[in-house]
Amino acid sequence: MHVQDLAALEGFKTEHCELENLEITDAYCGDLLSDVMGNAPSGSVLVTIQAHKNTVAVASLAGIRALVICNNRSVPPDMLEAAKEEGISIFTTKDTQFGASCKIAKALGRLDAGTP
Repeated sequence: MHVQDLAALEGFKTEHCELENLEITDAYCGDLLSDVMGNAPSGSVLVTIQAHKNTVAVASLAGIRALVICNNRSVPPDMLEAAKEEGISIFTTKDTQFGASCKIAKALGRLDAGTP
């Protein structure tokens, strides 16, 4: 799937879409940013509730291409500005992290998500 495909997922709202044709190959769900930095696969989308500019910095370091901010949290202006500077796309949803992750797994064709 590509970054722009996240916008088509039910309940996802585009806050900022950068480099929309970049391929997303995986997803990672987490709120502990040190864990995300050490374990999120490059080329992935991060599903989180962490709506602040440090999340963008971690995404940039980890090679994450897009963020999905869950639980109807708003994106503050400084986070949006950081995302524009770093080329990271941001989407929001009222879904829980589990619900958003399920939609992304289906879009990635990863109905086997979590299976080694």
